[in-house]
Amino acid sequence: MSDDLSYLGLVETAALFRAGKLSPVELTEALLARIERLDPTFHAFIHLMPDTARDTARRAEADFAAGRAASPMQGIPFGLKDIIDLAGVATTCHSRIFADHLATADATVTTRLKTAGGVPFGKLSTHEFAIGGPSFDLPWPPAVNPWGGAHFPGGSSSGSGVALASGMLPAALGTDTGGSVRNPASMCAIVGMKATYGRVSRAGVFPLAYSLDHVGPMTRSVADNAALLQVLSGYDPADPASADVPVPDFSAEIGLGLEGLKIGHVRHFYAGDDQAHPEMIAAVDKAAETLRDLGADVREIRLAPLQDYAACNRTIIGAEAYAIHRRFLQERPGDYGELARRRILNGVGITAADYIDALRWRARLTAETEAAMAGLDCIITASSFDPPPRIDDAEANERVYPRQCRQPFNVTGQPALAMPAGFSSDGLPLSLQLVGHAWAEARIYRIAHAYERATGWTRHRPPGLD
Repeated sequence: MSDDLSYLGLVETAALFRAGKLSPVELTEALLARIERLDPTFHAFIHLMPDTARDTARRAEADFAAGRAASPMQGIPFGLKDIIDLAGVATTCHSRIFADHLATADATVTTRLKTAGGVPFGKLSTHEFAIGGPSFDLPWPPAVNPWGGAHFPGGSSSGSGVALASGMLPAALGTDTGGSVRNPASMCAIVGMKATYGRVSRAGVFPLAYSLDHVGPMTRSVADNAALLQVLSGYDPADPASADVPVPDFSAEIGLGLEGLKIGHVRHFYAGDDQAHPEMIAAVDKAAETLRDLGADVREIRLAPLQDYAACNRTIIGAEAYAIHRRFLQERPGDYGELARRRILNGVGITAADYIDALRWRARLTAETEAAMAGLDCIITASSFDPPPRIDDAEANERVYPRQCRQPFNVTGQPALAMPAGFSSDGLPLSLQLVGHAWAEARIYRIAHAYERATGWTRHRPPGLD
């Protein structure tokens, strides 16, 4: 029964709960059994909370029995990247620096999920402080991609991607500063959304770079992702970057089709400014053809060179991350893993002038991107340039990690979604990225859902797990 329930989606599960065909306790027990069997291999969890999950599931079941359940998250298991606070549990940031850093309150997104009746299963692996990984010199091992069985799952929201791809959870949260929701989505063949900057609160989330950080929903399908973003979104005065804007129905356009929509294809990012793996180029090009066949007007457009966005993003992250970690690096440098320490120390040489120049450059790049997208409903491009390498191949991981098209949309703050676009000749995930105008997440979901329905890529599962 555990394996029969492991790949139920959020929306499908909610319907089964409402119809009385499945109980939250039944699902919770099935997933706990699957986690017990698979997690020693894939290391998605840093802290599993079976007692809390069972207690919450029993309360959700009582609510259904009494007719009190009103939220689509009622009784739905979820996990949190371990830089997101859950009261009474350590927020370790996957680092010995914070191994005993007990959270005294929930992050805003945690509160929203719990208030909606979600069932917290625990804290999920990440790269150290969302920047250093995959690392083998930390108190916990890195998460391992179930696709291929010994491959890199992307980062830094690695445990979230692995838990979803392996059928341990139907919903998880990640964070995204230079692509860290969309990278594991790309490499684990799931769906990850970085909504518009300011759409989802970061209060109670340990920062990497204040001006670029996002919290994002991670799921196995587009409809599930829209439903999860619905719960997470809304103004929060506790987050200075939170935007007081209306929250629409993110699922409202799903199923409407693509006739009349205009989509820009940013091909030069991955087949001009740099060269992606040939199979990745073919997959994204094929996705453009598929969207055209579905009725959209798809045309190639040009943005600023990919390297401009990447350099701007790196400078801002470098300066802000070093400012956040300066005291810890002075007091406990040896307690960092080698990768995190090295990457954070890259910020030492960034001057105030460099940082201010990068912020001004960011404003220009954002304005130029918006101008290039005028009249379009969405743009598509690659997410990752390569299929996932083996996790134990440090050289390949160091080479592949920066080869991506995600950083531009942290710079601009636009909503961006990554999803599967097929599989390589070795059976490893290939991916697609869809990017929309600020506050237009519903339009991205419409286009992504049409592509998902036409291709079926999100229905594929890693072999050998059942």
